[in-house]
Amino acid sequence: MKIDLIIAYVQRYEFGHERDFVPPITGIHLAAITPPPHEVRVFHQQIDKIEFNTDADLIAISFFNGFAVSAYKLAVEFRKRGKLVVAGGPHVTYCQEEALTYFDAIVIGEAENVWPTLLQDVALGQLQTVYRGTPSDMVSLPTPRYELLPNRFFIKKVIQATRGCPFSCSFCTVPSLNPGFRLRPVEDVIRDASYDHFKHWWQRKVVWFWDDNLTIRRPYIRQLLQQMIPLKKWWLTQASMDIAKDPELLDLMKASGCIGVFLGIESFGVDSLVDANKKQNKIAHYKEAVQEIRKRGIAVMAGFIAGFDHDDEQSIVNMADQLMEIGIDVPFLSIMTPFRGTPIYTKLNQEGRILNQRNWNFYNGYNVAFKPKKITETQLLQAHRTLWKKSFSPLYSFRRILGGLFTLRLGAFLLSFFMNSFYAYKRVRKNYPIDMAKRNDLNQVLPPPVAAKGKNSPPLTSTLASLPVAS
Repeated sequence: MKIDLIIAYVQRYEFGHERDFVPPITGIHLAAITPPPHEVRVFHQQIDKIEFNTDADLIAISFFNGFAVSAYKLAVEFRKRGKLVVAGGPHVTYCQEEALTYFDAIVIGEAENVWPTLLQDVALGQLQTVYRGTPSDMVSLPTPRYELLPNRFFIKKVIQATRGCPFSCSFCTVPSLNPGFRLRPVEDVIRDASYDHFKHWWQRKVVWFWDDNLTIRRPYIRQLLQQMIPLKKWWLTQASMDIAKDPELLDLMKASGCIGVFLGIESFGVDSLVDANKKQNKIAHYKEAVQEIRKRGIAVMAGFIAGFDHDDEQSIVNMADQLMEIGIDVPFLSIMTPFRGTPIYTKLNQEGRILNQRNWNFYNGYNVAFKPKKITETQLLQAHRTLWKKSFSPLYSFRRILGGLFTLRLGAFLLSFFMNSFYAYKRVRKNYPIDMAKRNDLNQVLPPPVAAKGKNSPPLTSTLASLPVAS
């Protein structure tokens, strides 16, 4: 069977991305767990042209809330051409009835233990409507299919060592989407980190851990990093701020080649951190924590969210100077988004504050999909844009680059230089995050769904029905 895996996307910047930094792991992981002899191609709508007149027998689309409109449009076009179309991902998991109006079948939750079954059912003409995945034990997962990635991705070696997160931030879907906290065998992770069949040296050198909180299990991470040392790689990950209190771990991170850590700082407001259920963050310790990490030459990337109930315009704009003050190397600035499956969505929905007239394009992290408490939707959007423009101004970006010139290790400095230059260039070009309310081309009414082929349709061909499917 020929399968096209598509990672749906909706443009989030006025002129798009000038360069695509790192791919999600979803497509190449799903391709890796696809049993032979099925043929798989992976497309990222962000950079690939989607060919509707494909010879694929099955189209599989993965997406989260902000890209649902695009995914639905893709499904409509493929089904017009008689293609069988299935879907998975966070949006499908939390919006099942809606998704089923556009797809022949959906995968809810994690795909590892149901994807082979779905493929077998397709081959036999017995496709079911819903496949419910259960949490994977993370054992014996294959190396992602890196060779299927387009060349435009700057970093290609994305791997996953753990899945889940022990914290329950109010805005995050991870606790319900990936319940529990699971670990892959260290030897499997090292195998993937050692993969070197890439064109460019930096693609061989850099490893991006696609984990929500890689360092939370200390015995595991210490074992993993000890085995990373001989590889002589540069690696990045996401972690919680408590690593700053563990000097031995920080030293091991340095020794094993860590060049960057992403911290979910979220806010400089005490009440806003309560809104975020981010009790582990202590504002008074931000600067000290960042300094402890940077002392090892590791760049600190950090996420900040605007729009919690205690935020106002000034507190949002002030974050531009505050993140400079504590020494953040690369900021990531988003608007609080009430994704389905999160406590904050439940709260806002109960309070009647979800803006139901706004479609899924507003759920992209850069637009407003709810009624803020202290300011209006327009004020929140404009405060975020002011924050974004100030933070990525040439002056602030240059100061961050200069601040890392003599303190960061080579790989970490290159990371800071590249990322700050990337966003400063956007700022100079006025390539701002799109205001979806002003883009009629992105807010058209969806075409009506195309009728399903039927879950009990006959086998695709006798050849397909005879293909073996791994158990």
